[in-house]
Amino acid sequence: MNNPCGQHQHPHRLIQQPLDELTDRLRRHSRRVTGPRQAILDVLRRHQTPMSNRDIHAALGQGCDLATVYRNLHTLEGVGLVRRFDLGDGAARFELVTPEDDGHHHHLVCTRCSLVVEIDDCFPPEFEQSLAQRHRFARISHRLEFFGVCSRCEAGESRPGPVEA
Repeated sequence: MNNPCGQHQHPHRLIQQPLDELTDRLRRHSRRVTGPRQAILDVLRRHQTPMSNRDIHAALGQGCDLATVYRNLHTLEGVGLVRRFDLGDGAARFELVTPEDDGHHHHLVCTRCSLVVEIDDCFPPEFEQSLAQRHRFARISHRLEFFGVCSRCEAGESRPGPVEA
């Protein structure tokens, strides 16, 4: 598996989309550009790792309530501007999706502080093809998350607030 994910792109990590491009994408889906939606998009575009509803709410400060964050993330997910991740701790996480993003990447998650690190390694395409052929599957894909304890938690250091890799 020590294969860089050459067949998949990770544009959400490589570039920060300008806010006006994100709001244009929202308009193209016939959705209004409200203050809370703009603020949520701005928070997500400045973070390279998925964020929970509560992390986004904390980053917004007093700008909007938690219910508004939930409703707007649901809308943004519905139009394909954000993607939801379940990293095994019961809290959904969200990150921006660029138009070029094929959605394929993996994470390493700290089970103590919830630090999320994006992994560039991937299975070779031959492995997926072999697996599909062996079990008679078509259009195969995969999701993969690794869980462990980060070096700061292992050393007994605390990581304050929402974490960013």
